[in-house]
Amino acid sequence: MKTKPKRGAAPRAKDPFSFDSTMLVKKLLAAAPERPRDVLVRRFGLGANTRRETLEAIGDRSGITRERVRQIEAAGLESIRASAAFKEAAKALEELASRIDALGAMVSEQDLLNALATDERGRNRFRFLLMLSSTFTRERETDEFLARWHIDPSTAKKIHEALTALYESLSDDEVVPESELLDRFLDELKGVNDAYRNEEVLKRWLSLSKRIGCNPLSEWGRISAPAIRTKGIRDYAYLTIKRKGEPMHFADVAKAITATFSKKAHVATTHNELIKDARFVLVGRGLYALTEWGYKPGVVRDVIREVLKESGALTKDEVVRQVKKARIVKDNTILVNLNDPRYFKRNKDGTYTVA
Repeated sequence: MKTKPKRGAAPRAKDPFSFDSTMLVKKLLAAAPERPRDVLVRRFGLGANTRRETLEAIGDRSGITRERVRQIEAAGLESIRASAAFKEAAKALEELASRIDALGAMVSEQDLLNALATDERGRNRFRFLLMLSSTFTRERETDEFLARWHIDPSTAKKIHEALTALYESLSDDEVVPESELLDRFLDELKGVNDAYRNEEVLKRWLSLSKRIGCNPLSEWGRISAPAIRTKGIRDYAYLTIKRKGEPMHFADVAKAITATFSKKAHVATTHNELIKDARFVLVGRGLYALTEWGYKPGVVRDVIREVLKESGALTKDEVVRQVKKARIVKDNTILVNLNDPRYFKRNKDGTYTVA
């Protein structure tokens, strides 16, 4: 006869391993003396409460210093490592190491724990197992990399070096397609096992870097590049116009943002953001282009002035042709401005110069 689960009790997530992580952790904890065991349970969230407590919190509750709690924790881990239960767990730990190897030998802490368990209780158990064995090495988070785990120091060193070299090879505003970035990354990875050289693993390694990122269009570059960071409507508008490759009306920009990125963009809000951002230039009635394309801010008169300053005296047709490279306006609009004697002078040979 099957035992019915208690009403309201959530079913325990099944481990993706041949061993039961719940039973394994219980056996290992039982090998520690009572006081260290209590500290470990609270530090790793292994009890009824899955919240992991800090050294300070445990010390305050127990009336001891943070350093004393750290010493008790370390003693508890050492007592488990010296136990028969830890020796019996060797095969389970080997299986865990194989799983990390399949993920690429080095993986971010968050990605690894998410791959090992589907709930916080399970992630806490695996975090505890990783800390126990010298097979696994944890690298702390830095300005350059996320917190990560690895099983091979040599491979980890090569990945770190390749990521740093890849970042340095990118200019501040450079944006490259994903396929090109992966090729460049492969060029930097010297001496790494060919078994890891697949797209899934490469992208997992790229995610370790806090300085390299991709935008919603799967374009990669430095995380600080305007085309990579997407924090608001301005950034999505930038990507939208850049993707289009030609000036767009602000209403069309708003529609494209919603359609492409699933971000609600109101037309009026989008227009206001385009006006405020120096990355965009108004080149026609409601039409915006990117400054990086060579467009300059200003009214048609300003554009005519810049054209004549750069090129010298030009005929009427030459002025129209040059201005229309920078503005989407009617010929008559250009001619009306050009024939204003307050700003421009018509020479005897029919050419125009700045007045």
